[in-house]
Amino acid sequence: MKKPNILFFGIDSLRRDRMSLHGYHRLTTPHIDNYLKDGVVFENCFSPNIPTTPGYASMLTGMDSFSTNIVALRHQGQMADDIKSLPEILKENGYNTTCIGFGGNAGGRGFDKYLEFEGWGSWEEGRSHKAENLNAQAMPELEQLAAQDKPFMLFMRHMDPHSPYLAPAPFERMFYTGNEFDPENKSLEAVYNFKPFCDYFKSWFPPNCTDVDYINAQYDSAIAYMDSCIQVLLQKLEDMGIADDTLVVFASDHGETLNDHECYFDHHGLYDCTLTVPFAFKFKRRLTGGQRFADICTLKDVTPTILKLMGIETDINFNGRDLTPLLSGGTITPETEHYITEATWQRKHGWRTPRYKYFTALEPDFHYKPKVELYDLQEDPGEHVNIAKERPEIVAKLDAKMQAHIAAREKATGRKAPIYACEGTWFNTEPFKSSEEAYNHQYIGDPHAAKKLQNKETE
Repeated sequence: MKKPNILFFGIDSLRRDRMSLHGYHRLTTPHIDNYLKDGVVFENCFSPNIPTTPGYASMLTGMDSFSTNIVALRHQGQMADDIKSLPEILKENGYNTTCIGFGGNAGGRGFDKYLEFEGWGSWEEGRSHKAENLNAQAMPELEQLAAQDKPFMLFMRHMDPHSPYLAPAPFERMFYTGNEFDPENKSLEAVYNFKPFCDYFKSWFPPNCTDVDYINAQYDSAIAYMDSCIQVLLQKLEDMGIADDTLVVFASDHGETLNDHECYFDHHGLYDCTLTVPFAFKFKRRLTGGQRFADICTLKDVTPTILKLMGIETDINFNGRDLTPLLSGGTITPETEHYITEATWQRKHGWRTPRYKYFTALEPDFHYKPKVELYDLQEDPGEHVNIAKERPEIVAKLDAKMQAHIAAREKATGRKAPIYACEGTWFNTEPFKSSEEAYNHQYIGDPHAAKKLQNKETE
């Protein structure tokens, strides 16, 4: 019998707490919500390594950043040679694999075929039909893959929640009915004054827009628009008669900061708005009834879980865990604490527990933030009050845990921790000596410049 297929929605920049699937008050994901009523949803999935490249690398290998050797957006070279990606494993098991929207970079190595679509845009170019552009590639490819004798995986990197947020009508006004040009509203002043990104924002914000709530609503609108286009693909599975034999997966590489923590409509900063991501799946042939789990998991758990669901055996010793025992009432080894990194516009790392979040800058950042940050996630879930100076004993304890973890993983891999190894290459410059130098050096001019930064991942 033909092995089951995989339809994988690997959505870029999708923040878990902005999905109605996870209790958000706006109905941003109604089709996904309905589809997963009899699926499996993990309520507490995290992406520990920000941004795109390490996020997808972990998702598609079952490995942590030490094993993949990837932590930076502008990653130098390919993934570690001794690592197999999910598409490479599937290929060994008779699968055809296609990726839409990746270009074969370090985070998504090993697919048989790569297809591109227009997933960016600007105000001048008009409202962006990102998900429809993706569907235009996905629909014929899905038909072509399904017509073959081999099972397949179709992986799609949706870009709608990634800036620019320019969902087309009628979604653009779905969650905002105010006046985004109110001259008395000053809520975007700080955003326009942030020199590294201000020209980029002006290239896709409506001219003379003043209301930050309008921009936040555009993010929600982009998710709702994407959700409607995802429904088209889910319906296509039904119409083709292969829905029962297809594992459908939803995950994201990282969240999005919006205007939280003065990080401004991007995905940097090690705050939970960037670390929290969805992970959910549905497999009609094997799973019936809806299940939701509060167990903490991370992106490195995705690949081992998928392989187990597919019945594919491998001798790979994954860093991630197979989560499927939970589906039958079993247990998994708890993993409530994890090492976190970012190397997008800042180079930082830290340690997250259910109670505390600690991180430290390895060089001055462009937001002029303190070198060390500590948050009590129980008392301050929004991470607004840095208590590092008031609780030095907690800082010391978490730093010791982090250093012990780094030492253990360096010993296991035989390599220097990638967050250290990428010094001088993560931004193609010598380490920044001051926040002012970082602020003046880092700049995005327009969406095309931003796209080029993404395309530098394999240089």
